[in-house]
Amino acid sequence: ARRSLASPVVSGVLCPCGSPHGSAVESGSGGGGGSGGNAGSSGRSLCEASEQDRRLRALFQKLDVNRDGALCIHDLAVGLGRLGLHRTELDLRKIVKAGDKDLDGQLDFEEFVHYLQDHEKKLRLVFKSLDKKNDGRIDAQEIVQSLRDLGVKISEQQAEKILKSMDKNGTMTIDWNEWRDYHLLHPVENIPEIILYWKHSTIFDVGENLTVPDEFTVEERQTGMWWRHLVAGGGAGAVSRTCTAPLDRLKVLMQVHASRSNNMCIIGGFTQMIREGGPRSLWRGNGINVLKIAPESAIKFMAYEQIKRFIGTDQEMLRIHERLLAGSLAGAIAQSSIYPMEVLKTRMALRKTGQYSGMLDCAKNILAKEGMAAFYKGYIPNMLGIIPYAGIDLAVYETLKNTWLQRYAVNSADPGVFVLLACGTISSTCGQLASYPLALVRTRMQAQASVEGAPEVTMRGLFKHILKTEGAFGLYRGLAPNFMKVIPAVSISYVVYENLKMTLGVDSR
Repeated sequence: ARRSLASPVVSGVLCPCGSPHGSAVESGSGGGGGSGGNAGSSGRSLCEASEQDRRLRALFQKLDVNRDGALCIHDLAVGLGRLGLHRTELDLRKIVKAGDKDLDGQLDFEEFVHYLQDHEKKLRLVFKSLDKKNDGRIDAQEIVQSLRDLGVKISEQQAEKILKSMDKNGTMTIDWNEWRDYHLLHPVENIPEIILYWKHSTIFDVGENLTVPDEFTVEERQTGMWWRHLVAGGGAGAVSRTCTAPLDRLKVLMQVHASRSNNMCIIGGFTQMIREGGPRSLWRGNGINVLKIAPESAIKFMAYEQIKRFIGTDQEMLRIHERLLAGSLAGAIAQSSIYPMEVLKTRMALRKTGQYSGMLDCAKNILAKEGMAAFYKGYIPNMLGIIPYAGIDLAVYETLKNTWLQRYAVNSADPGVFVLLACGTISSTCGQLASYPLALVRTRMQAQASVEGAPEVTMRGLFKHILKTEGAFGLYRGLAPNFMKVIPAVSISYVVYENLKMTLGVDSR
């Protein structure tokens, strides 16, 4: 009942002949073949700019309760309430924030018009992504399919509930006008927001850049927000890795030097490092670890986008198994490109005081004494580790995300900071646990070449040796400091990421 009160006013605000498919309507995608294109263009020609301006002013005046020429939160609450559109205070704050260009806490007529037009563009993008059949209508199956493509499972009954809230004529489908009417003066709470809220790999950096890259919405790609997210993620990773570098170096030392005869503990390890090289030695290897973030992230993102095209899917968003395939291949390409930096990082972390003057000196020494092949020591276990890490991390994160969305998501896909941090921490920990034996063997192989005259070791031979001399526990040396750094790393990267997003002008939703 409330919707019918608002519809005559709201549906007439913007061009009533507008279609979410743009030129697709003219080519007959909305039915009617070539004549449909003529009807669409002639319909649009009837929409005079002055008539639209009159409609917008009429709506603005209805909402401007105190007649001061600007809309504040109170005006919107009262005005929309009179029109049968009841919004929460949080929703109204979002509307004002989205349109308020001069930051005076209210919307003048120009800001109001700009907000409506910009909002409609976003609504068109969302409608198009949901309209799988490209017939200008959304039904329950399309909502279920769209969510399934993103890894979110809901029943058809739940999809029908969503439809009923917007369906005015009882057809159990939503056309463009119904969709626009419902959302026009409402902050967009939609499927792409699940992507926006549940970003994972760009937010969380636990030192291993093996996660599947995040998806970006159509809007983010078109507005260029994607690269700002990546820059914010890279900056967050640099700060996070620097803050947790002592634990990371201790992990490497324990992976390489700890054994049954040399049982290195956490306090003993830190004491040994400080005694050998002073407090600064705790950050050995961190410089190269931070430097490799930028090339690795950039190569992985570009490779991921290209692989998505090769997969040839016509879906805007990849399904879970497609994301895992594309993400793992992109990770393998990125790791292959920067792998010499991984070897350098291990050697720099293990070096003794005065052994190398810097990264370049270390690289020159390796090249001169061991040859180019030394820069690819441990390459095979590193590549093999991508699948279990990325697969389990993605599977656990998606499972936790789906569980939360099904049980607790009522009006928004926003999980809140603590839920997001908890899901990211748990999934990253599970991914690391699964791939840790391969990571340990990789690190030992990277370090092995530094021992002059040492015999050449293979992955298989090293696994056998560790199991024989130390048992299965030997494959998890250094796990304690590795897990100790997960929670601070995730927390720091999230806080820095959010602050960098604000600095770079990324919309915070």
